[in-house]
Order: sequence, then C-alpha cells, then structure tokens
Amino acid sequence: MKNEIIVDKNPKSSVAEAVRMIRTNIEFSGVDKKVQTILVTSSVPSEGKSFISSNLATAFAQNNNRVLLIDCDMRKGRLHKIFDLDNEKGLSNLLLNKVELEFKNYIKKTSIANLYILPKGIVPPNPSELLNSPKITALLRVLKEKFDYIIMDGTPVNGLTDSIILTKYVDKTIIVAAAGYTKTNELDFTKKSLESVGADIAGIIINKAPDTHSSYYGNYYE
Repeated sequence: MKNEIIVDKNPKSSVAEAVRMIRTNIEFSGVDKKVQTILVTSSVPSEGKSFISSNLATAFAQNNNRVLLIDCDMRKGRLHKIFDLDNEKGLSNLLLNKVELEFKNYIKKTSIANLYILPKGIVPPNPSELLNSPKITALLRVLKEKFDYIIMDGTPVNGLTDSIILTKYVDKTIIVAAAGYTKTNELDFTKKSLESVGADIAGIIINKAPDTHSSYYGNYYE
C-alpha cells in the first residue's frame, strides 16, 4: 500500500486529525436520516480526489464501520494502485453482469480492517451510460445491506457527466479543491453544475495546502 493512506500510516498527524474531523462532520450532517452513501468529486484532475476518498474511507473503517470504497472513475481511476490491488475485474465488469448475484466476486478486501474496495475494472467505451443504468440502483440496494458506509470516488465534473449522474444515487456529495491549483471559476462551475441536478453538497475540502505542523506528507492538508 502506498503512503497516501495517512490516516493509517501516520494516525497522529494533522492530516489524519483533519480527515477524522471531516468524518465526524459527515456523521452528524444527516438530520432526517443517516448518511450512508457519499460521492467524492472535484472540478479537474489532480486535485487529490482519490487521496481524500481513500483516507476518508479508512477513517470510517477505523471507527468500526464496514466500508466499501467504489472507484467510479472508470476512465482513469487509481484506487487499485493506492491499495495495491488487482484491477482485472471491477465496477465496469460487474455492471455488464448480474450485479445482485455476482457482486461479491468483484469486491476486494484491503489490509485495513473493515475496508473493502470495488476497483474500476476495464475501461469501457461508455462509462456514463453504465453509470446511468438501472443496474447501479440494483447494486447499491444490495450493497447498503452489507456495508455501513459506501464512498464513491467519482470523476472530475468539468468536461464529464459521470459524477453529475452519480449524485442521484448518494446522500451527500463532497467537492475536493486544491490550494493554489483549482481556479475559482472551475470550482464555481462545479458547484453550480451539482446544484443544478439537486445534489446535496456536504462541503468543499481544500486539499494540498501547506501543513506547517508536520513534515510528513506536508503537501496534503484538509
């Protein structure tokens, strides 16, 4: 496993503390019902979306929850690389089969207790169409019975419809932006695009801000 999972590798760091605070805020953000499904997205590539989703999923798992992290970026997803897992078959493959019967064959256990990954699988010719399929609804219905939390690592919003589509399946959506990298107009476009489809935005996480309190992985701080 790469050193990107700071919550596990360096649990006393300021980064880990920040991620746990985000976890707590999400847990208490559900007024009428428990927040169970969460989408993590961003405006453009390289803002640290997968870093955030991986550490957030780990934080939930460390709190004695069964957690499934799904790589919904079937184009360039890298969760299998972060967790050193095989990507021979994953979400894209599963959506072409009988999801309710075969999902267990595609979910992989990580070295972190309670944390499971559904990697992206092969790159399909039509990712957006697969995500807009009734099979996603059927899959999530089954998965909600098996896991306490389901975190979906989506695509960037600008230029792609994948994450826009996914908002209808989740309780909360989190936007990741990178300090000194994400442009204001890009973030504004992302927020308005998500709001236009009724997404429940939990908040915006500012990633890659300098951390003056720790030298360990100092270029990441929420």
